[in-house]
Amino acid sequence: MIEIREERREDYQAVRDVNNQAFNQPQEGMIIEKIRESGVEILSLVAIIDNKIVGHIFFSPVRMEEQATLKDGMGLAPMAVLPDYQQQGIGSKLIKEGIQRLKLKSVPYIIVLGHKDYYPKFGFETASKYGLKCQWDGVPDEAFMVMILDDKMKPKIHGVAKYRDEFDEE
Repeated sequence: MIEIREERREDYQAVRDVNNQAFNQPQEGMIIEKIRESGVEILSLVAIIDNKIVGHIFFSPVRMEEQATLKDGMGLAPMAVLPDYQQQGIGSKLIKEGIQRLKLKSVPYIIVLGHKDYYPKFGFETASKYGLKCQWDGVPDEAFMVMILDDKMKPKIHGVAKYRDEFDEE
């Protein structure tokens, strides 16, 4: 059985290991650590099977450039599952739980840069539909998506979505 819970301090190394193995590089784990250290509000969930952390999802603040009055949303990045545990629904469970928790916190929107055939099944839509652009050049339109959790915010969500600066650091 898969248990989903919030990350704890003692999980940090296991979370880094999951991300390193899933992405076959250390960059995602380093970004997570830097954002954690910044003290901003995050949502970091782990998936556990048999007392082992096998998956992780991370949400951190994002903002709309030139939209000073709009409440920050969250960016889903990264999400990782150990290679031996992929294709078992763990990522789906992490995403669904993360969305539920963010709704309870009244987060107005979530953005994600991901696979066009995967994220729409959770309710993500092409961000350009709302006049929303990714901060990075060259991102395919269909890969940059948004889920608006507060319908009253739909007319206000447009412009350039900006992830935390840690995503741009080397």
